[in-house]
Parts: sequence; C-alpha cells; structure tokens
Amino acid sequence: MSIDSGPRPTDAVTAPGDNTIPVAPAPAAPGKVSLWRLLLRDRLATAAAFVLVLVFLVGVFGPLVLGDIAREQNLDESTLPPFDPDHGWINILGTDPLGRSVLARLIVACRTTLLVALPAVALSCVIGSLVGMWAGYHRGRRETVAMRVADVIMSFPSLLLAVVVLYVYSPSIANIIAVLVITRIPIYLRTARAEAAELRSRLFVDAARTFGAGSATIIRRHVFPILLPTLLTVATLDFCYVMLAESSLSFLGIGIQPPDVSWGLMVSQGRTYLQTAWWLSFFPGLAIVLTTVSATVLAAWARIATDPGQRWRLTVPRSRRSRLFPTRKMVMPQ
Repeated sequence: MSIDSGPRPTDAVTAPGDNTIPVAPAPAAPGKVSLWRLLLRDRLATAAAFVLVLVFLVGVFGPLVLGDIAREQNLDESTLPPFDPDHGWINILGTDPLGRSVLARLIVACRTTLLVALPAVALSCVIGSLVGMWAGYHRGRRETVAMRVADVIMSFPSLLLAVVVLYVYSPSIANIIAVLVITRIPIYLRTARAEAAELRSRLFVDAARTFGAGSATIIRRHVFPILLPTLLTVATLDFCYVMLAESSLSFLGIGIQPPDVSWGLMVSQGRTYLQTAWWLSFFPGLAIVLTTVSATVLAAWARIATDPGQRWRLTVPRSRRSRLFPTRKMVMPQ
C-alpha cells in the first residue's frame, strides 16, 4: 500500500477534460550552489586561483624535479638573454653572471618563499584566533590583558621590529618565521576578539549555555565555525603581506641568506645588473606581483562567497547585475 503525497515537480498535472499540462522542474535555490561553481563563474577569481595553485605545485614539486640544476655554474653561459630557444629550455629566462639558470632559481626560490610565508601565516592565525576567541568570549580582565599585549606589539612598526631582531640575531628561516609570527598575531587576535564578543550574546549561544554546554564547547561548536570564513579571508590577505615582508628583508640583506635563495634575494642580487641584465630582477619581481595580486583577488572573492548575505552577487550574471544596480553619473553644478 503506497501513499501518494501529491504531484511531484516533474509530474504532469491533469486538468478537467483529460488535458495534461506538464510542469517544469523547480529551479535550484541560489544558496545551494557550490563554492566550486561560484568560483568557475568568476573568471578573474578562477585565474587567481589557478595562479596560486600553480605557485604551490611549483614550490612543492619543482625542486624535486630540477635537483641541483639551480646551483650548477657555467661561466661560458654567463648572462645569457632570455627567450632564446637555442640556449635550451632551462635557460629560457636567461642566466645570471655565474651562468646559473634564472628559471631554475625561480622555482627553487618559490619553495623558500612558501616555506617562510605559509608557516608564518598558519602559526599567527592559530595563536591569534585562539587567544582572541578566548578573550572575547570571557571578556573582563582576560580581554583587557590580551588587548593591551596586542596594542604593545602593534605600536612598533612590524618591518622595523623585524629588521632590529634579525640584525641582533642571525638571519635564518626559523628566526624570520618567528619574527613574522609575533608581528602578525595581533591582527588575528583583534579580529577574533571582536567577533567572539559579538557572538557571545546571540540567542543560540545563550541556548547552548542554558543546556549546560561549557565555554570550550561553545567556542568550538558555535563561535569558531562562524568566525572561520573571516579568518580565512584575513589569512589570505596576510599571506601577501608576509611574502612581501620576507622579500623586503631579503632585499635588505637580513632575510634569506645564500646558498638559499628567495624571490626577494634574487631581486636584491640583480639590482646591480639592471643596466646590462634586467631579467635578473624583473622575473622574480613579476613572480612576487602575480602571486600577491592573485591572493588579493581570491581573498576578495572568498569574502563574498562565504558571506550568506552577499553570496547572491556571485550568482547573478554581470549583465543583470548592471541592470539591478545601475551606475549613476554625478553632475557637478555649474
């Protein structure tokens, strides 16, 4: 025995006179569109994501494929110009004064840059967000102490503090990461504190507290999931700053030290050859610009895509979006 609950969206509706009227299936709700489809609809964000994925894959697998090619010197091929297929594919971007391939050094430098930027962003995000959620939820003296510590750290210019610390101690990858983590923790701490302080007065948090949930459980199950999209957006933007900071420190000579190589160090080493070998600084600088711009574009897209109140903007075509929100020209009075 089956119970018919009524006509489904794909069924035909029978009208008087035995005439059937087909009913079209109901369209999918805009909120159910996956993030992957939303990303593919935005060409600029798709291109930015492709660039970042390419940089990550090159940094992980590139040095394994090249081996020691980036360190091999050949004075007979010193400062070869780029885009000459007669020099081989490995020298397609030219060579430096020691005959080393610029392309191979770019790939190896990509790994070094990621080894500094990714751990620095991850550690500062984890530490800052945990302390910020703890301080914002409990408020009182804990919040005051955490915010005063953050204010003290932010009172010093982060790049100047990194220069002073790395000048006193030996400039190494571990020291660079430690300095960048300390200087970037207040960004996540203040963001997480503000969000947690606002969420602790919501009705669902009060309901969880009424049913006996502890502070750690409420923060883990109710505060953190809402805060996560904001933290990911801030981390994506902070990745640009950390990578530029590492490049600046290497350019000043207190960052990555030879025989290691990074994009900033390549720019620093090539600045004395700008008149005769412009490609030594141009291609590392181009890699820095493309990576930072791609991360900024993807962060702007992620901020809209993870916000339920703004996600509809990505589902509306650009033509309809321009009709919904027409641009008005401002006429200045004569």
